Amino acid sequence: MTRPFGKPATAPLPSGTQGIADALAHSEPLAQLTRRIQESQARLAAIAPLLPLSLRQQVKAGPVDEAGWTLLVGNSAASAKLRQMVPALEAQLRSRGWDGPPVRVKLLNPG
Repeated sequence: MTRPFGKPATAPLPSGTQGIADALAHSEPLAQLTRRIQESQARLAAIAPLLPLSLRQQVKAGPVDEAGWTLLVGNSAASAKLRQMVPALEAQLRSRGWDGPPVRVKLLNPG
């Protein structure tokens, strides 16, 4: 069943079930995960202007943890180019207030 303007109808949640927004707001581990995802996306947005367009399309934001921030790339050529750019990327992050752990580059599908 669809509603006007093409929005699908949704069934109400069973009694006692939390919606996603409520779960994220009331669970510290989920809230922390949400913050890390948002930080990773913000870091990617901060470095995106430095990336050539062809490379930008292949780079995905990966996890941020105590050991570093991971950039995920789809192929080894993109990985090699991105590794050459790490000093400039880290300088850009520092200029935006992220003095934290180093940038790491990993292949999405190594093989």
